[in-house]
Amino acid sequence: MKKVIFLVALLAVVSAQSQTLKARIKIDTERKNGSIDSLLYGNFTEHLGRCIYGGIYDPKSSMANMDGFRKDVIDATKKMGVSIVRWPGGNFVSGYHWMDGIGAKEQRPKRKDLAWGDIETNQVGTDEFMQFAKAANVAPYVCVNMGTGTLDEARNWVEYCNAPTGLYYSDLRAKNGHPEPYNVKYWGLGNEVDGEWQMGHMNAEDYSKKALEAAKLMKWSDNSIKLIASGSSNYGSDWMNWNRTVLTSLRDQIDYISLHHYSGNYDKDHYKFMAITSRVDNIIDITKGMIKEVKTRYRVQRPIYIAFDEYNVWYRAHGEQKLEEHYNMQDALVVAMYLNCFIRHADIVKMANLAQLVNVIAPMMITNDKLWMQTTYYPLQLFSENCHGESLQPFVECDTYDAGDFKQVPYLDVSSVYNEKTKELLINVVNRHKDKAIETNIANQFGQLGTKAVVYEVNSSDINDENTVNEQKVKTTEKEININGAGFVYNFPAHSFTMLKIKMK
Repeated sequence: MKKVIFLVALLAVVSAQSQTLKARIKIDTERKNGSIDSLLYGNFTEHLGRCIYGGIYDPKSSMANMDGFRKDVIDATKKMGVSIVRWPGGNFVSGYHWMDGIGAKEQRPKRKDLAWGDIETNQVGTDEFMQFAKAANVAPYVCVNMGTGTLDEARNWVEYCNAPTGLYYSDLRAKNGHPEPYNVKYWGLGNEVDGEWQMGHMNAEDYSKKALEAAKLMKWSDNSIKLIASGSSNYGSDWMNWNRTVLTSLRDQIDYISLHHYSGNYDKDHYKFMAITSRVDNIIDITKGMIKEVKTRYRVQRPIYIAFDEYNVWYRAHGEQKLEEHYNMQDALVVAMYLNCFIRHADIVKMANLAQLVNVIAPMMITNDKLWMQTTYYPLQLFSENCHGESLQPFVECDTYDAGDFKQVPYLDVSSVYNEKTKELLINVVNRHKDKAIETNIANQFGQLGTKAVVYEVNSSDINDENTVNEQKVKTTEKEININGAGFVYNFPAHSFTMLKIKMK
């Protein structure tokens, strides 16, 4: 009898494992959630490890241009569709004094960077970064030192970058060979000041007082700039109080509040790792509610948005490894889910910056003077190339799972975009399931679909597959399928990211 029961149970398990998973996605191009800002496809370069020196800047490289910046990195940055780059930090900025990085290079001081323990040569400073930004066709986003820095430093940096000649610091810029203003629009009021690891760490009240005075002086210097407050990066019990205090104090000066989030598969649990961006959804929703609360209470009419100006997978490389993380297929899925999350919240998230650009927790790496693409490069490129227009609110029905603290996590993570100019519908789907494809009925609720769909897929036979300087195991593949006007069925492969692009009639 026991043997019979065991066999029945075993057959039930086998049957469940072999059963095809099914799902439904309904799309309505009239259910718009917000316009997608191109600044969602931003990046971040910090003076850390080989990101700046040996990354974007390497005068000794065979790939260097006349200014010392790597032409291959510049080209790859353009191909990845990067729109804005945050600089110079990060933790580094809380001890950085921008005057060290201007003027004759041979006269610039060398200083110990207390954030990461490196020696900062100051060979790349404000003028050099602006050269890189222009060459890579990205908007510069400068973060000021709210740790050891002063209010005057912040104000004077705005004058150096943005004022026409005729003032002390703008004339100094001209003397250094750059008479025309840089017109830097985006300025950050410090980095992760809530963190005890930060130089100049403060509580919410003290940071808000200093940031408010810096903001006033910076905007009096140039009232066209946009300011990003340092939101909480430490999601303990007090992060909501930090954000609420900052929003309340700086409500009349700031245009964004920043959020940061890093993911890691520390316990090697695939399904917990695949669920981790559900926390990001919650953090965004809560912060959006705080913004609405403050704006309503104080009758603030001007918009305040979220700048998610640091995010990535980061958990393997620390310390002496200088954060040179090597990414696999699994990590590429998490990056795609971050982007899905930002698209779904396009009404409030108007900027996002992957940390970082090259070598350091980055989508591209340099090995023996040769640039190559990590797995995470490909979802980033697909989103930036295609996802423009309006975010839609798709209906998704699929099987769910529980993993640790994460409950009822849907196997499909979905975002959708409609581009009115090109009449293109985009459906972005991550299949979180490690082993099973999911047969999905995709129904269109408004308008008529075309007869063809382009399918972009990022996938590999093993979730642990990595790219190397010699082999690209994980990359984008492309194909075309036939569909009909009302809807169609598509099988999303196991552990994959798929983008469907469909012309509307």
